Amino acid sequence: MTAGDPVGRSFGRLPDGRDVRVVTIGRAPGPVVEVLTLGATVHRLEVTGRDGVRRNVVLGLADVDQRLASSSYIGGTIGRYANRIAAGSFTLDGREVQVLTHERGNSLHGGPDGFDVRLWEVVEQGPDEVVLTLTSPDGDQGFPGAVTARVDYRVVGDTVAVTMEATTDATTVVNLTNHAYFNLAGEGAGTIEDHLLRVEADEFTPIGATGIPLGAHAPVAGTALDLREAGEIGTALSSRHPQVLLVGGIDHNFVVRGSGLRRAAVLTSPDAATVLDLWSDQPGLQVYTGNALDGTHHSAAGARHHSRGGVALEPQLFPDSPNRPEWPSATLRPGETYRSSIEWRFRTSDGATG
Repeated sequence: MTAGDPVGRSFGRLPDGRDVRVVTIGRAPGPVVEVLTLGATVHRLEVTGRDGVRRNVVLGLADVDQRLASSSYIGGTIGRYANRIAAGSFTLDGREVQVLTHERGNSLHGGPDGFDVRLWEVVEQGPDEVVLTLTSPDGDQGFPGAVTARVDYRVVGDTVAVTMEATTDATTVVNLTNHAYFNLAGEGAGTIEDHLLRVEADEFTPIGATGIPLGAHAPVAGTALDLREAGEIGTALSSRHPQVLLVGGIDHNFVVRGSGLRRAAVLTSPDAATVLDLWSDQPGLQVYTGNALDGTHHSAAGARHHSRGGVALEPQLFPDSPNRPEWPSATLRPGETYRSSIEWRFRTSDGATG
């Protein structure tokens, strides 16, 4: 890539006239990924099913205006802090920090103007890889420290590897993730209620009415959130369990077994015979079944995004960790580098569920 040369193709322009680009990496029959510079967003992700059909297995939005208007974070890179911080308030090295709130009195996914609606810069690009960076100034959304974030998307065989890094010039909190919504039957193919989902977690984090953790993690055993064996998502969603009723589906953090890069979840589409093995090195996995999608927004192909039209599997630190010293810390100091690794490993189903 030559300095100053535009990358990819134009996706449209921001209200201030800046150009949003879309960069394509990978090649058929393996995964092909379209990444937008707006939000370092996974816009499309095509894979080949067992039937040989190429399908886009993530939800996307038609244009820049819809991306800016949507509050569903579709495909975006989330930061500075993925998930919720209670009342947007926490103590950092003895100092009270107040960040912007916008969702039921809490900070969600970095605030009302998060990384998912920022224009990132492409700094490296090749046939199978693209690297984007973003500088978030001190005080951005109320967070202390100037943070430089970096996201690397790379296609290797049947795997899409996502590596996220961040550094800071002052002590702050960082928790990054990707908010792709998966529908392995194809975008617009209906709900994900018939998908089989397995999550490698013995515990989850019960939440209150505003999505903030109530306290300690709780066993999944005996609840609708027991996904230790693959089962239809629709079965869990039809449960009368109070935690499911509270959010109209699943929008919960799961405590992933083990540490380091390991399998966190398996998602299977019986129709497409396509399987996603999600690997992560993060302690938590937020599972969100698209409960609030309401058909307002649509893809470039015209597919409306209705409730449960996709499931987001978001590896991350636990929600409200800045207020929970007993949980893995989100604190990032000068001289340190935050790192997170996600791998989407695709394969075709032979009838087994994972």
